[in-house]
Amino acid sequence: MCGITGYIGGDKTTDVLIDGLRRLEYRGYDSCGLAAVDSKNSLYLKRVSGRVDALDKLVAEDPVKGARAGVGHTRWATHGAPSEDNAHPHTDCSGQVVVVHNGIIENYLELKDRLLASGHKFRSETDTEVIAHLLEEKLRSLNVQAAAVRSDLLEPVFFEAFRRTVGDLKGSFALSAVWSRCPGMLLAARMHSPLVVGLGEDENFIASDVSAFLKYTKRVVFLNDGELAAVRRDGVDYYNFAGKKTAKDSVTIQWDSTMAEKGGYKHFMLKEIHEQAEAVENTLRGRLLPLGGDILRTEVGLSAADLKAFSSVQFLACGTAHHAGLVGRALFENFGIPAYADVASEFSDRAKLTGKGALVVAVSQSGETADTLFAVREAKASGARVLAITNTVGSTLTRESDYVLYTHCGPEIGVASTKAFLGQLAAIYLLAGHFAAARGRLPGGDARRYAEDLLKVPRLIEETLEKEKEIARVAETFSSSDHFLFISRHVNYPIALEGALKIKEIAYVHAEGYPAGEMKHGPIAIIYKGMPVLAIAPSGRALELMAGNIEEAKARGADVVAVVDPSSRKLVKASRYITLPEVSELFSPLLTVIPLQIFAYYVALAKKCDIDKPRNLAKSVTVR
Repeated sequence: MCGITGYIGGDKTTDVLIDGLRRLEYRGYDSCGLAAVDSKNSLYLKRVSGRVDALDKLVAEDPVKGARAGVGHTRWATHGAPSEDNAHPHTDCSGQVVVVHNGIIENYLELKDRLLASGHKFRSETDTEVIAHLLEEKLRSLNVQAAAVRSDLLEPVFFEAFRRTVGDLKGSFALSAVWSRCPGMLLAARMHSPLVVGLGEDENFIASDVSAFLKYTKRVVFLNDGELAAVRRDGVDYYNFAGKKTAKDSVTIQWDSTMAEKGGYKHFMLKEIHEQAEAVENTLRGRLLPLGGDILRTEVGLSAADLKAFSSVQFLACGTAHHAGLVGRALFENFGIPAYADVASEFSDRAKLTGKGALVVAVSQSGETADTLFAVREAKASGARVLAITNTVGSTLTRESDYVLYTHCGPEIGVASTKAFLGQLAAIYLLAGHFAAARGRLPGGDARRYAEDLLKVPRLIEETLEKEKEIARVAETFSSSDHFLFISRHVNYPIALEGALKIKEIAYVHAEGYPAGEMKHGPIAIIYKGMPVLAIAPSGRALELMAGNIEEAKARGADVVAVVDPSSRKLVKASRYITLPEVSELFSPLLTVIPLQIFAYYVALAKKCDIDKPRNLAKSVTVR
């Protein structure tokens, strides 16, 4: 749950590394650092406890001369508290080898005991430092002694020592290493953690995410588990962990670095909220009509016959993506298709019940969510087929799934997911429509109306976003509140969960999301006079029941904010209203979540919280 970056090329090494770390800071930001080989083949190392701005200042005060290769790291702590000593990069005893790492080394205590017994001195509490000392040990075993040996002649030695080091590691890792005696090459390896190579002109890059180097190149190569990369200024060679050379194809990324900048918005989160109409439109484009035919066959690999054959649909995801899966369950059940939705981290026992006829739909923005990947592997072991819904080309999930449906949302930088969630919902609505039509649950004109209604949603999202100032005023009214209750029913119950999660994530307040019918079974006891209750109450079959639940909350003193449409507003009696465009109940989650995102944003803004980088959270959860 960290970001790593590496560069080899011209004399802009530290600039490239710091710029990359800024773009990777969403992956972790409790400490950071960089290392480079200077003009005298000595190791230049700077680390700080804190953000990349502090590292940038430190480097500016003591710049390196002649550096043409280096690595950087921004950390989210797993072993050892945030501190300068625990910050990456980590060095060996000699100060010649440096390593950066994302993941967890499961056998690090065993390795550390062995290295301590051999005389190695450790400076940190991290699992990563064992890699640097282990690499030093391997170099020593290869009898690297003569200081006068040309650095290019040492490259095979460095590679072999690195390969042997990687072979001793158990766990998840994306790692890169530099040796000051061999400045013409940096090495990288991947096992269960994301790592990508960027191919430039007379320069090359490695990083956890393409956004780190996208301003320099769009040509990338995604490493698979069990692969190594030997990165030089003039090219990159790829190997498996056994040392056998392999061929890799590059792909060209279709979005540019300006998409990862704020574009005039105060925060990435607000920018990404406003990009949701485009995200939904991009996800739907060219994939809807004719519903139930073979339109998904070319891109996804799912034919109409496949859609008819699956006995059930099982959604697997974590956090916000799980809420998308819960909406998906309600959608598929609406069409009479058996569907389930599970938190991926709790799926182990249910995996045994997942039969060969099931389609597992794994939802993950990054495609690297460790719990989701583990659950997918368990489902596949039970014989299920897997469809990935993800925003990230080349991610681990895409490579381990049988089918892939990309959401085409572009990069999402804010840690709290917004447009990625809408993209996931759009993909699920798309999938549900094709399933239903292929099975005769959306015959003829019904299928076309479903598609046409779904295609109208991006414009309705834009209309909803026009309510921002109104929603902001409501949010500011409650900015001093420490407790919130979000309630709804049926297909919008998961949106109540998502609304509560959003305000917890970025405003650090206590919030509960509940099915409104369950209030009288306990949650109604926490309502006090003036407590904000956000009730999602669009028109639909559950509206009269929702109106009654709102009355129950008001009778206990709640200050109710009702998310309604023009028709439902006539029935619902609340303290305040947020009125959205009218849409059928089935599609309403694509709109009702947006005011809750905006509400959470403005509460957090009033509380002066760090909205894009909320405390204790990271964007991509790549450890279990």
